[in-house]
Amino acid sequence: MKRTPSSKIKYPTPPFPKQHQRAPGLESKLDPAPLWRGKNYRPAGKLQDRVALITGGDSGIGRAVAFFFAREGADVAIAYLREEQSDAVVVQQAVEALGRTCLLLPTDLTRPDAAEKLVRATIKTFGRLDILVSNAAHQARKSTLEKVDDAELTKTFETNVYGYVRLVRAALPHLKPGAAVIATSSETGILGAESLPDYSSTKGAINALTKTMAMDLIAKGIRVNAVAPGPVWTPLNPSDAGAPAKKVSRFGLQSPMGRPAQPEELAPAYVFLASNADSSYITGTIIQVMGGETTGG
Repeated sequence: MKRTPSSKIKYPTPPFPKQHQRAPGLESKLDPAPLWRGKNYRPAGKLQDRVALITGGDSGIGRAVAFFFAREGADVAIAYLREEQSDAVVVQQAVEALGRTCLLLPTDLTRPDAAEKLVRATIKTFGRLDILVSNAAHQARKSTLEKVDDAELTKTFETNVYGYVRLVRAALPHLKPGAAVIATSSETGILGAESLPDYSSTKGAINALTKTMAMDLIAKGIRVNAVAPGPVWTPLNPSDAGAPAKKVSRFGLQSPMGRPAQPEELAPAYVFLASNADSSYITGTIIQVMGGETTGG
């Protein structure tokens, strides 16, 4: 039987409309709207009846990952800030339309007890936890290092790094052999970024933590990996207090591909790392999805 080739998607290319939002930002207000449903993606039941907890699952990469996981047969719990409730409901509706369950967990990851509560709620609802995705992040560009004050430094590290460690620590008693932990890193954690010293540092820390935890947990049969995206069109960009609307309109233009990635272009990497059918021999790896930016880091 002759197959009809999938239609090629024309991804949005800058310049985009000038725009800015107050943090944390909403996907529903982004122009153009991010692509996250994966029109050309073909699921294969790789995560059938597994349970995933995804932080930052209301929008951006986390939204696409939650939806792709559900398409692969998983139930998902998503964590997000209360201000992002309207975005989270969109994800829940999309997941439930596939016949899977989406548990909504509004929370602030900077709270020391947040991770424990997230894991406890997930276990209470689903009775198990198979995949942990530490994806939520905070960033705010600064023109100079001197402008990164202690309050900003603390918030960035508590969200991006402490959140990751606390989540894994809370999840460990419930993760069985075959479980997967996936963190969202960034090209900035490999290449650095002049205007993001604190954010880049947290992503570098995530890379080191991923490799360290992978070594620690390999004997338990738990794989730990990370995905390092290049520029991705998400609410993180226009809600960055240090990014003026004009700069946002040109976001991703400096990429070798001349555009930012869309969330649906990142999600398959997370499916790959979550699936024991695909990546059972991969742990301690940082997968680079950087639009042509090359590095051996």
